[in-house]
Amino acid sequence: MRHAALLYSTIFYAAQPLVWARLLWRARRQPEYRQHIGERYGFYPQRAAEPLIWLHAVSVGETRAAEPLIAALLAAHPEHHLLLTHMTPTGRDAGRIYPERYPGRVLQAYLPYDLPDAAARFLAHFRPALGLFMETEIWPNLIAAAHARGIPLALVNARLSAKSQRGYRRFSAITRPALAALDQVLAQTPDDATRLASVGARAPQVTGNLKFDVTPDPARLAHGANWRAEIGGRPVWLAASTREGEEALVLDAFERVEAEGKLLVLVPRHPQRFDEVAALVKARGFKMKRRSLEEFPSANTEVWLGDSMGEMASYYAASDVALIGGSLLPFGGQNLIEAAACGCPVLVGPHTFNFDQAAADAVSCGAARRIADAAGLAAAVGELLNTPETRIEMKEQALAFSRGHQGATARTMAALERLLAPTAATAAAAR
Repeated sequence: MRHAALLYSTIFYAAQPLVWARLLWRARRQPEYRQHIGERYGFYPQRAAEPLIWLHAVSVGETRAAEPLIAALLAAHPEHHLLLTHMTPTGRDAGRIYPERYPGRVLQAYLPYDLPDAAARFLAHFRPALGLFMETEIWPNLIAAAHARGIPLALVNARLSAKSQRGYRRFSAITRPALAALDQVLAQTPDDATRLASVGARAPQVTGNLKFDVTPDPARLAHGANWRAEIGGRPVWLAASTREGEEALVLDAFERVEAEGKLLVLVPRHPQRFDEVAALVKARGFKMKRRSLEEFPSANTEVWLGDSMGEMASYYAASDVALIGGSLLPFGGQNLIEAAACGCPVLVGPHTFNFDQAAADAVSCGAARRIADAAGLAAAVGELLNTPETRIEMKEQALAFSRGHQGATARTMAALERLLAPTAATAAAAR
């Protein structure tokens, strides 16, 4: 195991020129990748007050999913502060709401690359009393360094697809000790727990999916309702969080949808692709408006490009039916839970391995429908846009599905109490 860890670190150090090349490449579209470079190697200008809970949410999805847990941690432990770390600029930007919402108690930073010296600097600088990783984040050197320092660690809202399970098994000399070193693994579903146990996690518990506890912002829902009123009675189809290659399939299907006055709201998953998708829509000859330019759909607009961040709930509230991106092509699917919480009927493609249980449950209860492939997309959208009674029933089922799966935050907090109790007792004694 020691040889495997040494080999892993050696390869990671040797790969740093490639890491820098990738950073610079991504910075061509997102200049934010050139910011806070020192943090990626464990050098931080800011300090956090102690005792400190550290929570790692790699990007946007994990950052938003952490919302109810962050609220619960800060409410239950008012003596603690929270460090929220990310790996992407979009995740960091999405997390800005927390320092604003909890002034003086939440600090943001990038997590360093998983190099032994960077991990040591990070832990020595912030001295967290507890570390929490969201969903699927496994950092072997960082976990080993925290374990050696006696810092308890937990993987929360944990999920592991069958595809990722195979990858973990191929690199088991590295991943198995890292998972075994975690003090707690709190899984979303029984299947996730079984897969995590098979690759080294010790006695994972099932606590549910935190995303069901994320309440849509009422202001965003009201904003979407206002959009809908402005759009009027036109049938509106939302393609939410689309990935590379899917936009062309969506536009093909849109041309074949038989619904008078139809409007497509197209929201790419990644902001660095907004201009690329806009160029595709224009090349196809569709009349388009862009949200980023504060352009609202006019009567002859065919495609409204949702090139904005943090407004997905508004898009759901303004739409009659939503296709969940990442599921038409084998990306694993994006989160359908937010759509259900907004009461928006959902379509998913065949590729939902990132959210298998949630997708299966939503389809089973009638909150969502699964299409076999991109070829069936136009027919499914057309049917739903032309049958309002079906959409009303799906909307009711979506809201019931969302409410029926809540409670993961309370279960997660109860499970974490064993790890939080010692530091809470120490903080109370110091007051």
